This record gives sequence, structure tokens and C-alpha cells, in this order.
Amino acid sequence: MESEPAPSPSDDPTRDRLVAAAAEVFGEKGYDRAGVAEIARRAGFTTGAIYGRFRGKGELLLAAIEAQTDDELEQLFAEHRFEGHATDILTTVGSHLVTDEFDSGQALLLEAFVAARRDPEVAAMLRRVIEERTRSLVALVDEAKRTGDIDPDLDTLSIVRFCHAVGLGFLLFGAVDLDRPAPEPWEQLITRLVGAAAAPGRRGPAEPGDA
Repeated sequence: MESEPAPSPSDDPTRDRLVAAAAEVFGEKGYDRAGVAEIARRAGFTTGAIYGRFRGKGELLLAAIEAQTDDELEQLFAEHRFEGHATDILTTVGSHLVTDEFDSGQALLLEAFVAARRDPEVAAMLRRVIEERTRSLVALVDEAKRTGDIDPDLDTLSIVRFCHAVGLGFLLFGAVDLDRPAPEPWEQLITRLVGAAAAPGRRGPAEPGDA
């Protein structure tokens, strides 16, 4: 199992300690049962330190999620790992669904979805997080349409939401430790699906093992 990346420190050590404590308490007790006073105590401060930096528990949960999760698309773009088809990124991100371990960041994200059913503030913040990450995926799909890797007649939002549905489905699988497919057949399936979305007459990306 790979170790989880350490959250990046900010220029406010007090805030960093509060966010780290919030992640611990939310992970142990869940969003509904986690108390602001307990989070402050765990970090070694009073609740005033929290309310001086956050509007409330919902904003603390969002900060904890952002500190412990990465936007994989942004990370791949930053590393300049892809100079060919935009669909190569979709295939690689899809293959990570069966290899990445269920970690504390994913657990917090799942906790946020549960809390969003009852807390409109959490729901609104979660929508903003998803829509921010949606923009990178929309740009990727639109570029693939421009090059013919994806059929321009296919609806971009439908493709994006399909990707979200698959990714969030695996988040639920991780919560109950449901068996995931082996990486090789899963990657073959993702490659086939991406290839099937190509513009008519254009061959999709080669499957693993093809010459």
C-alpha cells in the first residue's frame, strides 16, 4: 500500500493544525457527530481559532477534503506526462480506479456526500468542488473532440457525468471493501470504451498488448 501524501503546509500553521484535527475527528466520528469544540481541543486551541478562520463545520470539512485529496487530472497535466492523445489521460485516470487504495481523503469525501443529504451548506460546497474539477475534464473532452478522438456529436456533459458516476461508484466500493477488478482487464475495458467514443471512421487508441 502506498503511503498517503502529506498535506501541503500553508502560511498559517494554526489553520493547518485545525484542518488536520478536523480530518481526524470527522474520520473517527463522522460529520454529524463531530463537534467543533472537539476539533479545536484536538488541535490544541479554543473554538475561537476555528471561527476566526472558518464559517463553520461545513467549511472545515471542505478544507480537510482539499488538504487530503488531489485533483488527478491537474496533477497529470502538471507533470506533462501526455504529449499525444487527450484520451490517453482518460484511460490512465480510469485505470487508477482499481489500483488506488481507499484512503482518508476518500473517506472524508464519502462523509461529505452523506452529510450533504441533510446539510444544504455542505451540499452547496460539494457542488462547487465537483464543478471546479469538472472544468478540467470538460476541457479534456472538448480537446479530444477537436482531434477526433471523441465523436463531436456526443454530448460533453454526458461524458463528464459518466466519468463522475464511475469514479464515485468506486468510492462507494472502497467504503465497503468490495472486490475490484484486476488492473489489466479493467484497463482493457476502459480502452475499449474510450475507443468506442471516437469519431466515426477513426480507430480508437490501441489496447494494452496490441502491436
